[in-house]
Amino acid sequence: MNRSKIVAILTGAISIILAVAYLIIVQFLDFRGEMKPAPVSMLNYSQVIYTHSSNNTLDSQFVGLTIKQ
Repeated sequence: MNRSKIVAILTGAISIILAVAYLIIVQFLDFRGEMKPAPVSMLNYSQVIYTHSSNNTLDSQFVGLTIKQ
């Protein structure tokens, strides 16, 4: 066999191994079940409110909201 055939066979084998590994990983992740979002009650978030003042400047106010757990 010449070198180009060996490289082609090796490349094909690596490709097949990667494809099978990918399929196994996807099946494992799919087996875990439905993905559910985090409960809203567990989120802490803050808001920034932009208001226009009488002199046409843009002011910002930080309003921190913490949800009780």
